[in-house]
Order: sequence, then structure tokens, then C-alpha cells
Amino acid sequence: MNDRPKSKWYWRLLRWGLTGLAVLVTLAAVLATEENWRGKHAWTAYQRAAEARGEKLDIAWIVPPAVPDDQNFFAAPVVAEAISAEGLRNNPSALPQSGAGNTNHFEMRLWRGDVSRWQAGVGTWQKRTLTDLKPWQDYFREFSQSPAGRTNGFPISAQPQSPVEDVLLALSQFDPGIEALRQASQRPKARLPLAYEKGFEQFSTLLPWFAVEKQWIQVFGLRVSAELQAGRSQAALDDIKLSLRLIDTTRDHPYLASHLVRMAMMYYVIQPVYEGIAQHRWNDAQLADLEATLAAQDFLADFQQAMRGERTCALAFLETQRVTRQWTSVAGDNPNEMVTNRLGWMPPNAYFYQTELSIARMYDQFGVSLADPANGTISLATYRAGEEALRQLTNRFSLYRIHGFPSVSRSVLRFAVTQTQVNQARVACALERYRLANGNYPEDIGSLAPRFIGSVPHDIINGQPLHYRRTDDGGYILYSIGWNETDDGGAVVFNKEGRVNYQKGDWAWQLPSE
Repeated sequence: MNDRPKSKWYWRLLRWGLTGLAVLVTLAAVLATEENWRGKHAWTAYQRAAEARGEKLDIAWIVPPAVPDDQNFFAAPVVAEAISAEGLRNNPSALPQSGAGNTNHFEMRLWRGDVSRWQAGVGTWQKRTLTDLKPWQDYFREFSQSPAGRTNGFPISAQPQSPVEDVLLALSQFDPGIEALRQASQRPKARLPLAYEKGFEQFSTLLPWFAVEKQWIQVFGLRVSAELQAGRSQAALDDIKLSLRLIDTTRDHPYLASHLVRMAMMYYVIQPVYEGIAQHRWNDAQLADLEATLAAQDFLADFQQAMRGERTCALAFLETQRVTRQWTSVAGDNPNEMVTNRLGWMPPNAYFYQTELSIARMYDQFGVSLADPANGTISLATYRAGEEALRQLTNRFSLYRIHGFPSVSRSVLRFAVTQTQVNQARVACALERYRLANGNYPEDIGSLAPRFIGSVPHDIINGQPLHYRRTDDGGYILYSIGWNETDDGGAVVFNKEGRVNYQKGDWAWQLPSE
């Protein structure tokens, strides 16, 4: 062991090292303090400017007011039973008592066996096909004779009837539930028992409800197709209006995913609308009623609502992390089981302030501004500018990354497609009214207004008139130039799975050949 005293240079170097370390620590503390101040100052300045122009960033704005049970759609017994049965229990004390009644009303499922048995009967208006009730008839009869069907099947006649008669008989199992829903739909408000103030954390609890709602909408879609083929046009119209009411119960939600689910369910409404027009099932008054009902749908305004809600929830999520240094997320596949995650490092407040600022600015520039509800247009120039801005941010090092925004901004395609389809359905109603009055379709759709429609919707992609022409088979084709902003003559592009590729070709509405 060396007991020789340390040299004076050793002690001098040690003293210099400790002094240097203290200077570095002090400098880091000063820089962190300055960065925290700069970040908070920039974020506070943005908040003030946003509030001055009418934007609401605090999560309190997304929390809907309380609604008395007797005015709340979600407090109606048939709906409350569905919510309770499917596990939306994040706030059990808020769930109303369902009272007496058939607790199976909520269980409206078309298929309880092999899905492939009924797929052949599904119509697709983009392919100009109508719903074929024969595969549905076969499915209902065969399933009701299966071991599962004998205990929980559909009502069937002793001997096969016509497809429409057998399908309507099978669906009559749902009549009590449908009438209960019709009564519930008369309630003026719709507030789910959610803790909205928790933002993104609450969306997962909605998934069971959306699954139930989708089943209901699918039942209505098939029932409307059968009602139309049976000549029950007013019943079909009433069911379409009820379907739209169900879809609109979550229209005011701040979650983008809620609106994506709503738009997916719109398919089951648009298809029977197409079929009723193609088969000339509705009279003039019914077509006018249907067009007015569809006109109330404004998915461009819904897009802005969704963008503002996503921005608010994202900011609240980050702010909660900043204050608590932890966040809550779903544990595994159970949407009702949450777990608290703690940050394994201690990022300065500046990280959160600057990230919040970056996210808010991206939503302002390339989120909310993508849609212009007042003029009924989508700005693809803004979309492309946002894509380029995101590309540059991705390629440039920054502590303040914007997570998740690309998928958020790209969702505008789905909103644009759905609004176009609603607009086309409205014009199709007016065209059918014109045909009823004149015996044929007009030379141009401009002549539809104002007698058959208040004003003709334009192409939301470029603000120009929708393309329209009569066809040699006595029908017509109506189309938007679509996402590629190119007139492809009304050609629709399908992918290898047979689904429409909405980024290519046109978005068309064309009647089947007669």
C-alpha cells in the first residue's frame, strides 16, 4: 500500500475538477431555468392569443352539461341496458336504472354463425349492386335449424316464403327493441356517462358501446332494404331517420375516433338510400323529407370539432404528465382496466411547454384549417403543406416531437369521402324527384334548384360543380374528382380486396343498369 502524500498537483487538479463540475452544474441549472421560463412564456402567450380569437384550449369546454334522465337518450332503459351489459362502467353511479322490460332488446345481432353465409347478400353502391335477400333468407333459416339456433335463433315460417317475407319475419325478433329505441330517440339530449374531463383516457370505455351501436345500425340497414323491396317505403324512411339519430348521439364528442366510427356506420345508411332511389321506391314527399334529413349532416364541421377535441385532449394529456410525471393508460385488452405509468426520467417543464406549443400550432395550421364548413370545401393545399411540415420535423432533430399528428391530419380523407357521399345522396333524391315530375332525368343538375333542392352541393375537393351526365341506359352518373384532383370520367378504383381506393380515381354515384 502506497502511503506517500498526494502531490500538490493532485490536489490542485482535484480542486479544479470540482470547481469545473460545480460550474457545469450551475450552468445547466441556469440553462434549464431559462429554458423553462422561455417555454412557459411562449406557451402562455400562445394561450392568450388563441383565447382572444375564440379558441378554447382548456379541457373544461369538452365536458357537456348534465342532462336530466328523462331528456337523455342514454338514460332510456333500452340504451342503459346495452351500456350496462356491454361493460361501459367507468362511472357506474351515473348509469340510470333500466327498470322493468325485456333485457334482450339491446342484443340485435344479425349473424350468430358463419359470417360468410350472408356476405353474398350485401349490396355495394360503389359497385352498383343492391342487397340480395336470398342469401339472408338461407342464412336465417339454416341458422335457426342449427343447435345454437334452436335455442336462440330467429323466427321462421314452417315452409319457406319469399326472401323478403322470410327476412322481415326473422327481423321481427327485434321489433320490441327497435320500438324502444324509436321512443328513446325522441329525447332531445344525448350524454353518455363518461368522465369527459379525463380526455383520451375515457375513449377506450366507449368501444363496447360502439360495438353495440354498430350492430343496431346493421340491423336497420338490412331491415330498410327488405322494407323497400316489400313496398313499405314510409317504414323504410322512418328507419333511416332513426339510424341517423343513433349515429348522431355521439356527434358532439371531442374524440376523433368517435367520428371515424360514426362515418363507418354511415355506410349502412347510404346503401339503402341508394337502393330506394335505384328501385324508385319513394314518392316525392318522402324524397324531399329524406333530402332534408341528410342535409343536416355536416361532416366538415364535425371534422373541426374532432380536431379541436383532439388538440384539447392532447394538451391536457401532456399537462397532466408535466404536473404529475405520470400518465394513465389501458392495461392490456381490457378497456375498463387502467394502469398508472411513471416517467423514468425527469424532463424539464420546458419539454412539456414547447411540445404543447408545437402540437397546438400544428393543429391550427394543418388540422382545424383543413376543412372549411362555411364554404363546404377541403383544402388539399393545406393538407400537402402539413405533410411537408411534418416531414421536415421528422428529419430534423428536436426535443419537441409531435406524436400522432400525421394519422390525425390524414383522417380528413375519410371526412371528405363521407360528406361527398351524403351530398351525392341528396342530389340523387332531387334527381329522382325531377324524374317523377318530368319522366326523365335533367340534362344538368343545375336545373334541380330551387324546386327539387334548395341549392345543389358542389364538389368539396375544388368547390366546383359535381360532374354529372346522363347515361345511355337511361340512368346517370354523378361524381367528384376525388383525392387525386383529376377528372377520371367517373371511374372508381378498387384495391385487390375489392374495396374502393379513395386516393385514386373518382368518387362516383351511378344507378345500376336496368
